[in-house]
Amino acid sequence: QVRLVESGGGSVQTGGTLKLSCEASGDTYRIQSFGWFRRGPGMGREGVAVIDRDGVSTYAAFAKGRFTISRHNVKPLLYLEMNSLKPEDTFMYYCAADISPVKWDGDPLQRPHAYWGQGTQVTVSS
Repeated sequence: QVRLVESGGGSVQTGGTLKLSCEASGDTYRIQSFGWFRRGPGMGREGVAVIDRDGVSTYAAFAKGRFTISRHNVKPLLYLEMNSLKPEDTFMYYCAADISPVKWDGDPLQRPHAYWGQGTQVTVSS
């Protein structure tokens, strides 16, 4: 079992910066994929960025060049630094983790993640 708690959301103006944090607890040593997703009203979850246990990161097209995913070197913490924010980045952002040892050969952003946090709201005003 893995428990995830996000923090760092808030309201910013267009062009602003936010850094989200996700603290994992439980069987964190088993995490194979660790990532950020987002969802708005009436839509499904959308992958933002994920990082695997080898440190390889994958970004959605909209996130490349603006967002950076990273992990703490020692503690079970995941970050998402978001720069040049736009109103269309206004969503609830969720941290997710997966511990399945089965190799995933598809798009890392499409990998099913079994564990989810409660989400943190990001609002960008124009």
